[in-house]
Amino acid sequence: MIAPALLADGAAFVAGVMNSVAGGGSFVSFPTLVGIGIPAIPANATNSAALWVGNIGGARGYAPEVREHRKLLAPILAVSIVGSLLGAVLLIRTPAPLFERMIPWLLLFATVTFTASPLLPRPQHGAPRLALWQLVVQFCVAVYGGYFGAGMGILMLAILSFTGFPTFNAANGVKNVLSVAINGVALVPFIIARIIDWRYALPMAVLALAGGYAGARFFRRLPAVYGRAVVIAIGVVMTVVFFRR
Repeated sequence: MIAPALLADGAAFVAGVMNSVAGGGSFVSFPTLVGIGIPAIPANATNSAALWVGNIGGARGYAPEVREHRKLLAPILAVSIVGSLLGAVLLIRTPAPLFERMIPWLLLFATVTFTASPLLPRPQHGAPRLALWQLVVQFCVAVYGGYFGAGMGILMLAILSFTGFPTFNAANGVKNVLSVAINGVALVPFIIARIIDWRYALPMAVLALAGGYAGARFFRRLPAVYGRAVVIAIGVVMTVVFFRR
C-alpha cells in the first residue's frame, strides 16, 4: 500500500506539469489530499500552498515569452491580486454550494471559448492588448481562483486568447505568472487562519515546482497545435467529471 505522503507528492508533480501547460492540476492534487483524510477546506488551502510553488516553476520555464509581453502584466496582475484576496476570504467565511454548482458551467464556457477562439476575428496589426471586459472577467476568475481554483488556468487561457498574443506559449507564460500571483495572495488569509497542513504542503511544493518547470520546458518545444490540443482535452475531461458530480 502506497503511503499517503507518497501519493500526495506524486499528485503534486503531475499537477505541476498540468498547470504549466493548461491548468487543471488541482483536479489531481486536491482529490488526493481529500482521499488521504485531510478535510476539504484544509485540503484546498494545502493544495494552494503546494501548487503556488509549482506555478513559479511553470512561469520560470516561459520566462522569454513573459519578458516579451511584460507591459501587459501590470493591469491584469492588479485585478488578479484583488480578486484572489476576496476569494480566499470567501473560502474561510462562507459555504461553497453556489461555487460548486458554477464550476462545470465555468469549465464548459472556458473550453468552448478556447476551442472556438481561432475562428473569431482579431486585429491583424499592432501589439497585443487587453480590453476592459477581459480585466473584469479576469477579476471574477481570480475570485474563483482564491476560493477554489480548479480549472482556473483554462479559464485564463480563454480570456487571454482574445488578447492577440503571437503564440500559444506567450499566452501560457502570462497565464502562469497570473497563477503565481493568485495562489500566492490567497495564501495570506490561509496562513492567518492556520488551515494549511504543512506536513504535506512543503514536500508537495518541491515536487510541484519540479513538475511545473519540467512541463514548461517540454511543452515550449512542441508545436502550438499540440499545446492547444492538451488544453482542450483537459477542459473536456474536467467539464464531464464535474457535470457527472
